[in-house]
Amino acid sequence: MDVETALAGVRIVLVEPLGPLNVGAIARVMKNMGLHQLVLVNPQCDILSPESRLMAVHAVDILSSAQVAQTIPAALRGCTRAIATTARLRSTDIQLSHPRAALPWLLGSPSAVIFGREDRGLSNAELNYAQRFVCIPSSPAYPSLNLAQAVAVCCYELYQGALGSSKASAMPEGFLRERSGCAAASIPKASKVSQKCQQPTAAASPGSALSTFPGGAVGTREERQAASREVLEAYYQQMEAVLLKIGYLYPHTAATRMSKFRRLFNRADPTAAEVAMLRGILRQVTWAIEHLANDQPLAVSAAELQFGLE
Repeated sequence: MDVETALAGVRIVLVEPLGPLNVGAIARVMKNMGLHQLVLVNPQCDILSPESRLMAVHAVDILSSAQVAQTIPAALRGCTRAIATTARLRSTDIQLSHPRAALPWLLGSPSAVIFGREDRGLSNAELNYAQRFVCIPSSPAYPSLNLAQAVAVCCYELYQGALGSSKASAMPEGFLRERSGCAAASIPKASKVSQKCQQPTAAASPGSALSTFPGGAVGTREERQAASREVLEAYYQQMEAVLLKIGYLYPHTAATRMSKFRRLFNRADPTAAEVAMLRGILRQVTWAIEHLANDQPLAVSAAELQFGLE
């Protein structure tokens, strides 16, 4: 898979960006790194303002073709994979990964990297729309990055991942010839960074015929085509409604419990066929509630739930 193909399906999603200068700078670095899909969720600025165009320089076409969505689910329509960025650990069941380890997972698929607002990032509820999470290691003395800087780091890692792991630590062939006068600089050893981020590990080539998926499943990409985000979102909505109906969830705890279910299924990375099977179970549960409730008890005791029916 060549670089252009690997990056073609990746979109950069900005949630309620505040500053036109940031948006313009983001368009420029996207074009620098071979990315072209920019989606803005409810932007709080004029993305085609003179300030934005000034910062974009020769990437005004990225701004002009940018899509505007009202919600994150709408911005992710058609995506099968999504990674959210966060500067801090929100919950013990959220594993933060290094961008270099996580971002290559998006290559070659309809996918997105979600960035939050300049002043407060993404909310806990908004993180639920992603399957994986990255943070950018930075100095504890001043760990907060500007939005455009954070996007630049992630775009760079995506581009390096697209080049292939064998070339990730070296200049692309012909790079120095194209930029006469530039000398290859030695790369210093990495300084100690915050330990909250998982360190990068070797990633499989995005073009490999066989891929390893969460849970250790192995198969071809065709066999393991992940469900789109809107398919999963519809399943979560149906699941919540059924669990509320049978009393497993309560309105005041539903959001917290559903977050845990989302994490579970996001780790599993189910296919569309698997989600259809799960939705079939929920439909049957709904039918049983409506038709069997008067014929036999449906309630299960706490002991039966813990030890299983005998």
